[in-house]
Amino acid sequence: MKRDLLTIRDLSADEIHHLIERARGMKAAWYRGRLNQTLRGRTMGLIFTKPSTRTRVSFEAAMIRLGGQCIFLTASDSQLSRGEPLSDTARVMSRYVDVLVIRTYAHSDVEELARYAGIPIINGLTDLSHPCQVLSDLMTIKERRGSLDGLVVAWVGDGNNVAHSWVNAAAILGFTLYLACPPGYAPNSEILERGQKEGRGRIVLTESPMEAVASADVLYTDVWASMGQEGEAESRREVFRPYQINSELLAAAPLNAMVLHCLPAHRGEEITAEIMEEHQSEIFDQAENRLHMQMALLEWLLAPR
Repeated sequence: MKRDLLTIRDLSADEIHHLIERARGMKAAWYRGRLNQTLRGRTMGLIFTKPSTRTRVSFEAAMIRLGGQCIFLTASDSQLSRGEPLSDTARVMSRYVDVLVIRTYAHSDVEELARYAGIPIINGLTDLSHPCQVLSDLMTIKERRGSLDGLVVAWVGDGNNVAHSWVNAAAILGFTLYLACPPGYAPNSEILERGQKEGRGRIVLTESPMEAVASADVLYTDVWASMGQEGEAESRREVFRPYQINSELLAAAPLNAMVLHCLPAHRGEEITAEIMEEHQSEIFDQAENRLHMQMALLEWLLAPR
């Protein structure tokens, strides 16, 4: 039976740990000069209606390293721009490619594709969820920390799609997550309440960044205005200014706390240039690990088990 990755809730804790360890193994093999071409002869389709650097390049490079091929489409390159139903696109693409990655605005679009497709559908990002990002973040944390046991993560900023994926991850894996968000910018209430009630982790919503980082192993932030919110950028700068990751906030965290950012970063807004440079090795390891996690994910979905 085919599997999809639309949110982290599509995975069990054991599957998340497997993907992390497989991605780490593939990364180590690559640095030893070994190729794991387990997907030779397979083809990946990508449909993107949102711009991308890391998601597109990491997925394409991952498939090529695994021996497969890629076909990239923007919405304007396809009949979607002329009103073809997603259900029809899903059924046609299922006969052409082996897996489909979509990066778009409405989460309902990836759900509809998955409903009608006979191939795995991977959510490359929607306004509601960004599962591939947080899987690679967890890999980065385990690389540097050695374990996810007892992990405390502090999310500082907008309660956006990446924050939602952190809520889902904390609920499944059982770590502690603090979400420091301004009033009116908390994560989706349904996702948050479900994670708090049904999950194994401790998930705390606060308006205080200082409270959030006080016991954190990882401080995490993202841009204050996501794609599609450009018209709100100026007003958001005023609201989010107290939620910047800077030297004062980092001083309130435990010594040697990690700083992560899913990029692109707006230095001087959600993070200062000073902190960005001090923690650039963590942040760019985090970006690199998108590639290794996509390799593990594609192999897991497509290669014989």
